[in-house]
Amino acid sequence: MTPVQETSELHGPRGRWIRLRMGFLCGLLALGLGLVVAGGYDLMIARGATWRELAEQQRQRRLSARPKRGTLYDRNGTALAVSVEVPSVTLDAVELLRDIPPQRIPFVARDAANRLASVLSLDAAAVERKILQKRRFSWLKRRVSADEVERLRRLVTGNPGDGDRIRGVSVQGEDHRYYPRRELAGPVLGFVAPDGEGKDGLELALNSDLKGHSEQLAGLRDRYGRLLFADAVADDAALAGHNVTLSIDQGIQYSAESALAAAARTFEADGGSVVAVDPRTGEILAIASWPGYNPNDYTKSEVTERRDRAVADAFEPGSSMKIFTISAGLSTSAITATERIYCEKGIMKVDNVFIRDTHPAEWLSVPKVMALSSNICAAKIGMAVGSERLYETLRRFGFGETTGLPVIGESSGTLRPKGRDWVDVETAAASFGQGISVTALQLAMATSAIANGGELMEPILIKKVETSTGEVIRLATPTVRRRVIPRRVALQVTEMMIGVTEGEGTGTEAAISGYQVAGKTATAQKVEPKTGHYSSDKFVASFVGFVPAHDPVIAMAVVLDDPMVNHAGGNVAAPVFRRVAQMALEYKGLTPRGTDQVDLASLSGRPDPANRAYEMLRIAQGDDPAVQETEKSGPVAAGSVRVPDMTGWPMRETLRRAVELGLVPEIHGSGRLLRQSPGPGEAAPLGNPLKLFFEPAS
Repeated sequence: MTPVQETSELHGPRGRWIRLRMGFLCGLLALGLGLVVAGGYDLMIARGATWRELAEQQRQRRLSARPKRGTLYDRNGTALAVSVEVPSVTLDAVELLRDIPPQRIPFVARDAANRLASVLSLDAAAVERKILQKRRFSWLKRRVSADEVERLRRLVTGNPGDGDRIRGVSVQGEDHRYYPRRELAGPVLGFVAPDGEGKDGLELALNSDLKGHSEQLAGLRDRYGRLLFADAVADDAALAGHNVTLSIDQGIQYSAESALAAAARTFEADGGSVVAVDPRTGEILAIASWPGYNPNDYTKSEVTERRDRAVADAFEPGSSMKIFTISAGLSTSAITATERIYCEKGIMKVDNVFIRDTHPAEWLSVPKVMALSSNICAAKIGMAVGSERLYETLRRFGFGETTGLPVIGESSGTLRPKGRDWVDVETAAASFGQGISVTALQLAMATSAIANGGELMEPILIKKVETSTGEVIRLATPTVRRRVIPRRVALQVTEMMIGVTEGEGTGTEAAISGYQVAGKTATAQKVEPKTGHYSSDKFVASFVGFVPAHDPVIAMAVVLDDPMVNHAGGNVAAPVFRRVAQMALEYKGLTPRGTDQVDLASLSGRPDPANRAYEMLRIAQGDDPAVQETEKSGPVAAGSVRVPDMTGWPMRETLRRAVELGLVPEIHGSGRLLRQSPGPGEAAPLGNPLKLFFEPAS
């Protein structure tokens, strides 16, 4: 073909068709290129940030770093609750079954489950179900022993198909809350659940302080999801929970719990509580409840055992309220400290309700009203004060409102509002502790106000909160909530409370040799829930007091709920006070002054200076036993003495008097003197035995 012919073909119909096809092809290529460029622009620029974030999420794993929980200390720096790291076993089922053919997965899962179950003492079927769920993470067993860890190490990392080792199982350190003192202060401290959250007591109330600050950590993972790298925490201490120092003294706490448990078991009580306070500062030295529990094994305890009875249980206080009724009477000048009150011979009618006294009398001085716990005289004092002023005084002592302590479930008790006018029987009942309810904590704080001269303190349970690096976050300081009564009234009431624990008082079982003890017993009838009437066989026995009476270092409320063997507060609760207070006095290094131990081998016949104030009161009222004995007794033979009538005397006074007379006492029983041999008025040679038969006070 000639060149002329080729040129004509290119410009002919065939050439045009070739050019059209080439143009169409180039157009398609241009369109495709444009779409690729547009897609790249959208991917890299328009939505680039979104796709990059998605890619990071796919290749990174977010881990939550749980910080170490803060420690709870007692006032002396002894750890009461600490966090320790314990080994726990986790399972990555995807890793365990990786590269296993589908048809062999059931057999491999069963084999691995049986071997893991035998090592960790687990149910093989449950382990197999976890494996077949194919989850990236699950707990296989938490808090394993060192022996289990050692046996488990022989199975981990490798191919389970070869029957030798197992992959996907690892041992990780996990924080575990540990209470080194076991049951000590269990209801107060509470416990921590496996998720690291406080669930009761101070662990719950202070959870935000103790648990610290969790932080999210980023880590890389491979195509199988295995963690390859994770960011490190710059400063573990910066995330750790705060450490909390309590006002509780573990020594006094232990003494309170031991004495309370012994009394509760001895008298077969349903429960009980003790609250010990430093009246000068308001610091809680001990807050005990019975029954208690071990927070290390909280799952083995009942809910009732975990209840902090000292702050949660409200009860009718009974005769303890006479302290505050008399305080109201003296503060308002409704009565005077030297006044004598007619006691209606033991029975008085108020609004068709009869009020009775356990020890009927005609006339009693105000100190004797306190010492002998007269309901009738207390009712008369309350009615003389008036319902409005009595209500105001009780409110000022803190009754009818919570104390503000940082605990869970604190009860405010019951005190009918002053807007409602009380009738006489309501005023009378409130005067001796019926128709109102209080907690042991409220009683302890109110008694502390008498002990420190009339000031109601803010209770302190949390002394200090500080970071793990030692920086103080909060520091408690003693704070006066308000002045409740004048100082002179507090001193007068203190002198009257001393009479309760000496001489003919109802609280002689609380007496401590070498110290003057101020206290008050109470035996309150419980209300039957079904009938609303007072029970004839269910009681709350209690004792409140402080020591030393004129320079107190400890004030205390002791409560026992429904003791069966004996229900008198002087017999049931007062000895608990004595044991705890005596230990606290020795613990604080105080030296007894003024009396010797009541011990037959060491009694010297000298007068007991601890009883001096009460003896002076008895002499002033004309009922001094020594004076009466001199007036009534006739001459006796040389070398002999006439035995006085000591019927009804407490054991301590009886023994002291017997030794003063030069006789050798032989003791039978306990409580108050029932009879004696030789009998009253009989002559006995010096050095002869004097048989004394006592019975518990009613």
